[in-house]
Amino acid sequence: MWVNTVHYQPVGPVPAIVTSLRNPNLLVSFPKPKTFRFLRLVKFKASAAKKQQLTKLETRKPESENFTVSEKNGDEVADYGWLPAFPHVLIASMSNFLFGYHIGVMNGPIVSIARELGFEGNSILEGLVVSIFIVGAFIGSISSGSLVDRLGCRRTFQIDTIPLILGAILSAQAHSLDEVLLGRFLVGLGIGVNTVLVPIYISEVSPTKYRGSLGTLCQIGTCLGIITSLCLGIPSDNDPHWWRTILYIASIPGFIVMIGMQFAVDSPRWLCKAGRLDDAKAVVNNLWGASEVGKAIEEFQTVSKNDGSDLNSRWLELLEEPHSRVAFLGGTLFVLQQFAGINGVLYFSSLTFQDVGVTSGALASLVVGLTNLAGALCALYLMDKQGRQKLLIGSYLGMAVSMFLVVYAISFPLDEQLSHNLSILGTVLYIFTFAIGAGPVTGLIIPELSSTRMRGKIMGFSFTAHWVCNFLVGLFFLDLVEKFGVSPVYASFGVVSLVAAIFANYFIVETKGRSLEEIEMSLNPNIQARDK
Repeated sequence: MWVNTVHYQPVGPVPAIVTSLRNPNLLVSFPKPKTFRFLRLVKFKASAAKKQQLTKLETRKPESENFTVSEKNGDEVADYGWLPAFPHVLIASMSNFLFGYHIGVMNGPIVSIARELGFEGNSILEGLVVSIFIVGAFIGSISSGSLVDRLGCRRTFQIDTIPLILGAILSAQAHSLDEVLLGRFLVGLGIGVNTVLVPIYISEVSPTKYRGSLGTLCQIGTCLGIITSLCLGIPSDNDPHWWRTILYIASIPGFIVMIGMQFAVDSPRWLCKAGRLDDAKAVVNNLWGASEVGKAIEEFQTVSKNDGSDLNSRWLELLEEPHSRVAFLGGTLFVLQQFAGINGVLYFSSLTFQDVGVTSGALASLVVGLTNLAGALCALYLMDKQGRQKLLIGSYLGMAVSMFLVVYAISFPLDEQLSHNLSILGTVLYIFTFAIGAGPVTGLIIPELSSTRMRGKIMGFSFTAHWVCNFLVGLFFLDLVEKFGVSPVYASFGVVSLVAAIFANYFIVETKGRSLEEIEMSLNPNIQARDK
């Protein structure tokens, strides 16, 4: 939560199209990590037939080349290869807008809700109204993997809008605490599924060259949703019944997603896995270009043939290689993201702004929201230029420096005004650097590393770890600050950020410019063994 007037509400991953040209020589293996044998990547040893197939992959042209338009005004080239997939990605990102909206929608109105429904002053019940959302999201994340496997992303999106719409309307019409709690639980349930669905869908329908930039729309959607809910919540200070209006408004994006997905495509990879080859070819032709159809379908079928990519994957397969390795990476990335303190810093940012004279909670929230949005826009530009690993490492290093700057401002004898200014600078810099890497990259790189067969369940497991850590940080943050003070807690956030940067350096491999099938073949020894 960006700012909280009564009770701290934890934030989900503030999950973040200009792109660079992709190296046409597709690589088939990742660079080795420097150490750590557990995650040592498998060298790609292929049979003669496999090598012949890879030779074809190496000479293929970048996806969406058919949509690249040259404008001979000097040396300028306008590249519109992202455009065919953009409307579909935009509809999916509306789910993240809804996620952001529900993060911010209870920020101010919780006071009016508590007063009207008769539990004003009861901090436990006020906190329950806010945190029941996380319980629903936890359950939604667990269930999402099986839904995606069986129904595909498009139908799952449409089904998932039902609890989102019903939850918003039920909360808006509530005349008792129980009705509000049920409505918030239903919303959380839908959000838990959506946070898993959106990165999977975008990674599977986007052309390889633009997958990173299009994936950043997840975070941009979340930021815009939060800013919108905070702006719409301003009248609640003067109108005690305004909270019902903004909760009714929360149902509108759900209807947009439900209707929009009727016209969106399904993932070509899921269509191939479901045996609908003609539909998969049509999607590839429309989104990536006619020249990509044969090569893409060949890749899909190669992976499906070797890893048994059907619609009946089991949770126990997460214990098998290479799925266990990717699940470990996904869970650890989200644990580090949450314990690096993003929720705590966002909560405490309102008090930091008050120290420099910004007494308006709405203004403080707007500054934080715009900072986050600016970081997300930078990530959109850099994701396919610098790559995921560099952004992740740089982001966490920036977060660590920001935390240590705030600790320095608080702990050392400085001029009071200088101390406040350094605290503001550290807080804004922390949020900005988070939005560049730790926010968008975490949700994007996990589906990229996951196999086609287990992508849904690995993402579900990873986000389940996220919601657990989100809840724990929200539960203990204020108690830790009260017991130890702000400085030691912020210092611990800085240390965790350094650990996350080291982890990303040794364990995370670059996925920029590689197709999902190429990544899977590099990581999966089973594919190599079966082709010998």
